[in-house]
Amino acid sequence: MNRSVQIILVFISIAFTTFQKIWDHHAFFTLDFFLFTLIAWVVGWQYDKARFFEKKARESEGSYKTLIDSLPEPVYITQNHKILYANHAAASMIGASNKDDVIGLSIFDFIIPEYEGRMLERFKQIKKVKKPVSTIEYKAKRLDGSSFFYEVSSLFIVFGGLEAILSIGKDTTERKEETAQLLQKSEKLALLGQMAAGIAHEIRNPLTSIKGFIQLFKANQQKDEYFDIVLSELERINSIVGEFLVLAKPSVAVYSEQDVKDLIKDVVTLIGTQSIMNNVEIFVDIDQNIPKLSCEENQLKQVFLNLLKNAIEAMPQGGNIEVKVKEKEEGKITIKIIDQGIGIPKERLSTLGEPFYTTKEKGTGLGLMTCYRIIESHNGVLDIQSMVNEGTSVEIILPAITQPLLKVEYSYV
Repeated sequence: MNRSVQIILVFISIAFTTFQKIWDHHAFFTLDFFLFTLIAWVVGWQYDKARFFEKKARESEGSYKTLIDSLPEPVYITQNHKILYANHAAASMIGASNKDDVIGLSIFDFIIPEYEGRMLERFKQIKKVKKPVSTIEYKAKRLDGSSFFYEVSSLFIVFGGLEAILSIGKDTTERKEETAQLLQKSEKLALLGQMAAGIAHEIRNPLTSIKGFIQLFKANQQKDEYFDIVLSELERINSIVGEFLVLAKPSVAVYSEQDVKDLIKDVVTLIGTQSIMNNVEIFVDIDQNIPKLSCEENQLKQVFLNLLKNAIEAMPQGGNIEVKVKEKEEGKITIKIIDQGIGIPKERLSTLGEPFYTTKEKGTGLGLMTCYRIIESHNGVLDIQSMVNEGTSVEIILPAITQPLLKVEYSYV
């Protein structure tokens, strides 16, 4: 420890006493001399000690910052929610070119609003326990506005003489995306197994009937209606396999600019005969100046046909179907198909769209599943609301376009 100030103060005390002895002829070794020299010694010692520890603290803080900067993981220090220090990895994580660009900013400048409450509670816990707390995940945003997820652990510390919070974390966005992809693959495998089981069950029933009639043919018990039943069952098998192939086989989807009014008009005309035969009347209400869609024409027509067919079959005693097309909000179009049918129980709504789940006597559930897949591939939403004995409302929300667009891409529907 450097004792320069202590020596200087003692020297001043001795020099002052020597001056008094020469000038005023005072005694040298007096009580005042010993008292002032002792005070100079103690004060100088305390001052030198304080300077020594201050220097050590600065060196320690410098070493601390060097250590933090060398860490590959993002580390930052905050005090009253302000960033006191951040390493290069932390600056890079939020898209800053230099760590000095983030010092002084509020930590809440980088937190998605719905996660702010979680962070405030975590800061209270950190200050209370004064020890490292468990890892927690936040959703944050970079300087360019893009969002990401990161996990962080925090610790209460003293930094630069101030109470502060040190946090170390890592960007988990890529890991979450990989996990989501794995879950999606697992869901696809589970769906494949479910569909395989469903197909086996659905095809086994008509095969059993066909087998029985073939045994009758071998016993020379033939009737014309038997042939009709066998052909009907074969057609049913063909229909099931066809619906499955629509779901499983990749097809080239040509996206082009289409007028939803023309699509609805073509579909209503196509299904008109079936609606008349079932005593069902279809009313179409389309707002003026509806923007156009970027879509695969035949796929959307398939969706509208399936939904209108379902609505007709849901009204065995006849009734009315309303088709309403409106601009829900800027950039989005809503198409509603509302029937007066038997409805669907509330507890079964969540299972709609699953393969081989159907409320029809001879349905497979693949038609509605196909509708969901097509709308999803068009970045849209299909929502079904229903009340038993009151009817069902199906709403399709699709993004509109404001300029001509021609797009070709592969779509699995």
